[in-house]
Amino acid sequence: MKTLNNHMILFDAECPMCSVYTKAFVKTGMLDDGGRTAYQTMPQNTCPVYDRQRAVNEIALINLKSGEVTYGIQSLFKILGNAWPVFTPLFAFKPFVWLMSKVYAFISYNRRVIIPPVHEDTDFAYKPSFKLHYRIAYLLFTWFCTAYILTRYAHLLVGMVPPGNAYREYLICGGQIIFQAIIVSTYAKNKLWAYLGNMMTISFAGSLLLLIPLAVNHWFHPGPLMCTMFFIGVAGLMFLEHIRRTKLLQLGRVMTISWVIYRIVLLILILN
Repeated sequence: MKTLNNHMILFDAECPMCSVYTKAFVKTGMLDDGGRTAYQTMPQNTCPVYDRQRAVNEIALINLKSGEVTYGIQSLFKILGNAWPVFTPLFAFKPFVWLMSKVYAFISYNRRVIIPPVHEDTDFAYKPSFKLHYRIAYLLFTWFCTAYILTRYAHLLVGMVPPGNAYREYLICGGQIIFQAIIVSTYAKNKLWAYLGNMMTISFAGSLLLLIPLAVNHWFHPGPLMCTMFFIGVAGLMFLEHIRRTKLLQLGRVMTISWVIYRIVLLILILN
């Protein structure tokens, strides 16, 4: 594997995902030992021509010899293409580049609701930009995936929970977004989109855990009781994560209480 020498990639120190994959670039030899640093600690005079706000939104890769800077998906393609030249034609194929740039932006602009920072550097002047269309796209994506998995999982609960129509889980998940949006808007409207993003990450993560019984069901049937107990366990983990994230957002307990009330009311309606 060929190393891209004399290059520095700038990552978000408050983003665990960014830290992990840039560290992997160094550990696997794609970048040299000094090939990564957090943009929060990057001295201004190291490369005075790079766009600091853009580097916060799209990961920047600086050529330390020429001063050339690439951003976002182009930075990743430059590292990967140097390590694996066989993929260079693909990384130059414009439709693929366009598609991956959208995927990259989708993740980048939602990265702090996917994995929220535990501590934010309030002294650093630049913060990730907020793009409403990417947040709405994220909410729609997680809503659809979560509801789809829950619809499949509902078949494993028949006997413990009455079967519903094909749209029940979609309506429940969508209804919770609207319900929680109304609640958070009444006292912390400035945190509406941050909260909804975090809430749907929790729902999506919980649904991914439900894929375990769904996969196991192909080999043997665990039964509705066991699947119900597993679901309750996942719901408990989601509850704890909801408390943790609302605490990071400084929203108090109101959003967790309303989150639980909505689910309890819907469960009662389903059982009746």
